[in-house]
Amino acid sequence: MEENLKRLNKFLGETGYCSRREADKLIEEGRVTINGIVPEMGTKVSPDDEVRVDGKLILEKRGKNIYLAFNKPVGIECTTNLDTPNNIVDYINYPKRIFPIGRLDKASEGLIFMTDDGDIVNKILRARNNHEKEYTVTVNRPITDRFIERMGNGVPILDTVTRKCKVEQVSKYIFKIILTQGLNRQIRRMCEYLGYEVVALKRIRIINISLDIPVGRYRELTEAEITELNQLIAPSTKTEEGSLPKENAPRPFGRPAPTRYTNRSDDKRKP
Repeated sequence: MEENLKRLNKFLGETGYCSRREADKLIEEGRVTINGIVPEMGTKVSPDDEVRVDGKLILEKRGKNIYLAFNKPVGIECTTNLDTPNNIVDYINYPKRIFPIGRLDKASEGLIFMTDDGDIVNKILRARNNHEKEYTVTVNRPITDRFIERMGNGVPILDTVTRKCKVEQVSKYIFKIILTQGLNRQIRRMCEYLGYEVVALKRIRIINISLDIPVGRYRELTEAEITELNQLIAPSTKTEEGSLPKENAPRPFGRPAPTRYTNRSDDKRKP
């Protein structure tokens, strides 16, 4: 029946094999088959279809999804390519297949989500959703009022002008910034345009989850956090690109984390 059909990329995302974006790439490269046939983009599958990636049978997921908050160290690459040295998957060494939601560049540290839920990846990363990410940034020159003003009002990079955002000076060389978009190396490029160099960059919040664990460690998101996260990302899927609805306006800096880190036996990375 039609209601039992799913788009192939959604099916792969829900199995936890990869995100929808990665699924689209696999399909485009001809690495996915349905009942032995290489499908076109947008093909739908039924529960009776046999889906394989590189010849490996992909089964529908059973059980609860995994949602982790990880404090990425500097030097770790946010890639699922296990051939890449210092990749995030090998570093965490989680017993089940998981992948990062979005990226933090190799020279940056801080909060990143890891999951096996390809559907939530799509919702969080969709550009028009205006989801907040908060950072602390250290630069190589004394920060001026003019710098804060220009950072907050939009900077021309990558053939566009960045959205207005909340920026606050913390000390002579450190400021906080809340972004609602995710351009490539956005903060570093914004600072470079204004004549500054980023010395250190740390992400301290994604939407409703604040960084509350030591560098190199992870913890599972609580049920309450997951429920709130799903509530916050659901309505924003209807937001138009470039707009910032009132309910998604940048929150004040320093929002406390809902839960705190505890040194449990399952909150660890490989030795």
